[in-house]
Amino acid sequence: MAQDIHTGDPQPVPLNVYETTDAVVVVAPLPGVMAEDVDVRVTEGRLEISARMRTPAPKDYIIHEWHYGPWERSIDLPHGFGGEARASFGNGQLAISVRRGEGGGRGDVTVASAGPGL
Repeated sequence: MAQDIHTGDPQPVPLNVYETTDAVVVVAPLPGVMAEDVDVRVTEGRLEISARMRTPAPKDYIIHEWHYGPWERSIDLPHGFGGEARASFGNGQLAISVRRGEGGGRGDVTVASAGPGL
C-alpha cells in the first residue's frame, strides 16, 4: 500500500504572477474544487487565496502524489496594485486581477465561475 503523505493541512498553491499595463494577474491551479469552494481576499498590499476540499473518496492508492486540496496561499502584492480586484475560476484554474490604484480592491472578492477557458 502506498504511503499517503497528505495530512489534511492546507497545501501551498503554486502561482504564476505577471503584470499588465493596468493590473497584476495571479493564476493558480486548484484541482478538485469548484468556484464556490474558493475564497479570495485582498488586504492592504496582500492577496490571500484559500480553497476548501470537497469530501474525499477514500481509495487504496498505489501511488498518491497529489491531492485535491485544501489549498492556501498568501502573497504580497507589488507596490501600487490595490485597486479593484476580480476573480474567475474555470478549468481548474483561478485567475485574479488586481488593478493599479489604492483601496478599491480591499476585502473579499467574489469568484465568478468561468466557462471553458479563462
